Amino acid sequence: MTKDSPSKDRGAFRTIGELSKELNIKPHILRYWEDQFGMLQPLKRAGSRRHYRPEDVAMVKTINRLLNEEGYTIKGARKALTGRKTQPSAGETKEAPAASATPMAASVKDDGGLMLKELKTIRDQLSSALSQA
Repeated sequence: MTKDSPSKDRGAFRTIGELSKELNIKPHILRYWEDQFGMLQPLKRAGSRRHYRPEDVAMVKTINRLLNEEGYTIKGARKALTGRKTQPSAGETKEAPAASATPMAASVKDDGGLMLKELKTIRDQLSSALSQA
């Protein structure tokens, strides 16, 4: 939590305003992410007030990390998230979602040599086709 707001229990629900302040993400961005990431579904109470459960908070943190720290596109982040559990279990810590996304990144690095070879082949084919035109 920030210095300005009283600390809440880790298991407490957070309103969109509280989560916005805690993670420094504007509320309209959080609402947009709800549309883009179907697995992010905070509870909606009277007047459509959103209440983020601890698993929702973990999901928002993971989405934020993928988009703003690791440079994923929305589509890429969605694919990365659907490749893992959508809801952390009660025993998972907030670091667990980040750890579960890491093996995917490692497999991309392992395929890097093959991908580079394929890209060079495509480049050569395009170069050849352009020189014949």
